[in-house]
Amino acid sequence: MAIQKVREYFKSFGIEDKIMEFEKSSATVELAAQAVGCEPERIAKTLSFLVDDKCILIVAAGDAKIDNKKYKSEFKAKAKMIPFEDVEEITGHGVGGVCPFGVNEGVTVYQDESLRRFGTVFPACGSDNSAIELTIPELEKYSNSVKWVDVCKGWQAE
Repeated sequence: MAIQKVREYFKSFGIEDKIMEFEKSSATVELAAQAVGCEPERIAKTLSFLVDDKCILIVAAGDAKIDNKKYKSEFKAKAKMIPFEDVEEITGHGVGGVCPFGVNEGVTVYQDESLRRFGTVFPACGSDNSAIELTIPELEKYSNSVKWVDVCKGWQAE
């Protein structure tokens, strides 16, 4: 199970006990926000894409949506999400539990600017009923993020 993979990963940092597991699903932004008791925008959702047959993960705020124009400008490719049935095999985590921790080899992680406005955020931990509260610097460190990107819309005040 992927949550065990994440727990083992976090053990090397001594933070495996910070993982929260819930009785109910936290597979969507709304369900995760209810489970942890925060605003939906503070859920750090992890979106999985294929770029030149390589997997990239973009960790973004719960209220952010991919901006196709910004995405294409950053990655020089059209935004192509990984098909539902292939997500677990490619990323190492099933849909609803995809996170930037303990991912398969060759997966590259990016963090979207939409996250920078929060002190802490809540990403999943490999299952559809888990989360962990991390500061932005912790998220950056534990996710092995290669860089910050600005590929989302809908989260900034108009």
